[in-house]
Amino acid sequence: MREGRASRGEVTCSAAAGHVLGGGGESAEGPRQPDRPRMSLAAYCTVCCRRIGSSTSSSKSDLQWKDIRNIAKLTGSCFLGGSLFITYEILALKKAVTLDTQIVEKEKLKSYIYVETISLNPREELGITLQARKELHRALRKMLATPAKIFRNPFDGHFSSADLEDHECTLWLLLKKSQSDDRMVRLQAVKQMTEKSNWQDYQYRTIAQACDMRTTIGLARSRDTDLRFFLPPPHLPKGGLWCFGGSGLPYAESLSEVPSATAEMFCLEALVKHSEVSAHCDKIEANGGLQLLQRIYELHKESPKIQRNIVRIIGNMALHENLHSAIVRSGWVSILAEAMKSPHVIQASHAARALANLDRETVREKYLDGVFVLHPQCRTSQPIKADVLFIHGLLGAAFKTWRQQDSDQSQNEIISEEEEGYTQCWPKTWLATDCPALRIISVEYDTQLSDWKAKCPVENHRKSIAYRSNELLNKLKAAGVGDRPVIWISHSMGGLLVKKMLVEASKNPEMNPLINNTRGIIFYSVPHHGSQLAEYSVNVRYLLFPSVEVKELSKDCPALKELHDDFLTFAQDRNFQVLNFVETLPTRIGSMIKLHVVPVESADLGIGDLIPVEVNHLNICKPQKKDTFLYQRTLKFICDSLASDLKN
Repeated sequence: MREGRASRGEVTCSAAAGHVLGGGGESAEGPRQPDRPRMSLAAYCTVCCRRIGSSTSSSKSDLQWKDIRNIAKLTGSCFLGGSLFITYEILALKKAVTLDTQIVEKEKLKSYIYVETISLNPREELGITLQARKELHRALRKMLATPAKIFRNPFDGHFSSADLEDHECTLWLLLKKSQSDDRMVRLQAVKQMTEKSNWQDYQYRTIAQACDMRTTIGLARSRDTDLRFFLPPPHLPKGGLWCFGGSGLPYAESLSEVPSATAEMFCLEALVKHSEVSAHCDKIEANGGLQLLQRIYELHKESPKIQRNIVRIIGNMALHENLHSAIVRSGWVSILAEAMKSPHVIQASHAARALANLDRETVREKYLDGVFVLHPQCRTSQPIKADVLFIHGLLGAAFKTWRQQDSDQSQNEIISEEEEGYTQCWPKTWLATDCPALRIISVEYDTQLSDWKAKCPVENHRKSIAYRSNELLNKLKAAGVGDRPVIWISHSMGGLLVKKMLVEASKNPEMNPLINNTRGIIFYSVPHHGSQLAEYSVNVRYLLFPSVEVKELSKDCPALKELHDDFLTFAQDRNFQVLNFVETLPTRIGSMIKLHVVPVESADLGIGDLIPVEVNHLNICKPQKKDTFLYQRTLKFICDSLASDLKN
């Protein structure tokens, strides 16, 4: 016998039956006798099994059917789910069952124990007759009827007819409430499940098998949820690991010297693009893509980048509600729930996005590819009163742009934020703590310095500020941005995207809520009048082939000047606050070049405060510590701009 989760090939038995046999209730033959001596569960099982084993050669009248019925009741309680009925037929007992009484004492509050599997080969019948099997089935059906009674009764009904302990009734009552027609009742039931800290292992397993899809997703999005609430992913089919329905990658490898890891990454990046198309998501699911991606995910536990791309695909597929049941059935919820607990902020945020898209119970918004909620990532009772948006710049990212200023140690290894005080994403760690009533969103988009590599003919158009701003505006609208007060925070080229989005939104009557709810904008070294990096790149164009993004940052770019004039005209008619930070130190580019990427005169928007900071272009948006001027001034601006909104 062993403690914990039952592995394959183990039989689940009822310790509650042992309580009955020992004098704690009614036996199979009738009421408990007060003067009947108590017998331990181990001793009783040993005696009964020996009687059965010794009765194989006896007459039918000598067989102790009373003992068989009790053993049947002992073995009968293997029901682990409201919708899952499992019947174990025990055809043979090769030898007496012995139990460690010390373990039984430790598990006396549980309703099960585990014993090793015996043979179920019908040719090996050793004394258990058809009548004994019927007794087993009869006892099992009685135990299966118990949760059924609870699910039929109203919430405030009494369970006196149910043969369960009080803590068992609580479990099934919460499961029933989680399937109520009342949304608030369902949410409260899920919350109470996650708050139970004294549950036994089998109770978590019971909920894992009995709860519905909506409850499973709710548990996964609850803070500090226990992973035992989730069934492990089903066994994956063997073969055809690298393509839908075949083994194409080994064949491709035989024709090329490209390593398999590189080929996998190319394939995953292609699938990411396909997953942005609804019809393609259906095809990925129909051809076994969920199982294939899960196999690759498990094989590459040492590669966070591969796992992130896979979860990114799942998050895109979760945008379509018709695929939710397939995603849950394939076991992805347990994987995402575990990833949510990752110390890597990027891994956890990708998983949080996928689960948020699955959670239609509490989330109205949809988070398209590249839109991440940094706070709150779990279900919360804290009302959200405003949004803060973070838009990175050239060669930036949704997370690394907003990390704490790097130290020598943090560049080489993952540091525990609790031990070292270092944060990989200060909006998630610092700002969420100081302003818990905010929803904090960070967006990500691809940028390049050079167009040296071959590209698709339409890529130039897609990289322009006008195209990117329109694309981001649609994604933010799907995420519900504009429904509440908004603060925009941007770095470098990201500030130009913010200006373009607001100018375009002001021309669209449907976007009026976003314009009216904008309370303030923070610009971290935004080149309103162009960047020296662009000038340098254009001068050596034959070496660098500067990208579209870089060309649009040139001082003589007509689109840049037009955007600046349009934004000033727009901003003068609006009552929102503006704060400009600018670097004063040059930035090292490569091993030989140092550039003052955004000089003070270029960062001067013409409205709002302009604050020089003694850092370079990369660190202008990376506070060194939480108590430094850069972060504290940013926090003050946010609180002042949202003062009236946060009070309500």
